[in-house]
Amino acid sequence: MTTAVLTVCSAGRREHLGHQAVAVRRQHADLYVVAWIGPGPVDDVDADVVLRVPPGTAGLPVAAARNAAADEAVRRGADALVLLDADCVPGPGTLDRYAATVAARPDAVLCGPVSYLPAGVDVDDPRELARRTAPHAARPDPGDGELRAATPEEYDLFWSLSFAVAATRWADGPRFDEGFEGYGAEDTDYACALRARGVPLLWVGGAHAYHQFHPTQSPPWQHLDDILRNGARFAQRWGRWPMGGWLEAFAAAGAITWDGGTWRRTSAR
Repeated sequence: MTTAVLTVCSAGRREHLGHQAVAVRRQHADLYVVAWIGPGPVDDVDADVVLRVPPGTAGLPVAAARNAAADEAVRRGADALVLLDADCVPGPGTLDRYAATVAARPDAVLCGPVSYLPAGVDVDDPRELARRTAPHAARPDPGDGELRAATPEEYDLFWSLSFAVAATRWADGPRFDEGFEGYGAEDTDYACALRARGVPLLWVGGAHAYHQFHPTQSPPWQHLDDILRNGARFAQRWGRWPMGGWLEAFAAAGAITWDGGTWRRTSAR
């Protein structure tokens, strides 16, 4: 079983990527592919392959970059693809856990639990990561080594920041829709495509990932235009809007309004 770790990065996540590389190298992944979006030097990126991905017309082309990284890993002979966001560090044993589960269930898409770290954590210390393990309560957290099939409703809890898939599963589709650019909805769209095709989604106990701290906003005002654009694309396909909690928060602040058919900006904030 040849395991590839794939990530998407741009200049703003370079430091986070460095910590991820430390963990990936410690676990001896067979192939480490970084899809680098936009400008910036990449000579110091500790990866086996660095793919240059041009910026999108409306925002970071994260969906296109993920597809490119996965295609490259398959082309190079990888059997198991582990996709991590650049700000996520795999826990000790996570790559082996994902690889073993891919071997047992090559038909499925696999998701491990994610713990969000506070500032100041030494993410290069596996013992510190283990001590900080606190999986996000919004998603199932099976026992170590256990698998649990997602219910139809739980497909909406798929988060692309940490998941794994067999190369054969990837080749059969679905792929990320490259019409999504910028922040939001491309992973929920992918999950809906999985559900529509009847592809199993499995929660993998013990395949921990750790989200490194960085400042955030809630709701994410800096991504408002992306959310409106990508949300409209999603709604056109699936008949409903994603990211409902954020849309409600934007509306409560007077920044957007529902015109009977779609959400629209009402301010320039």
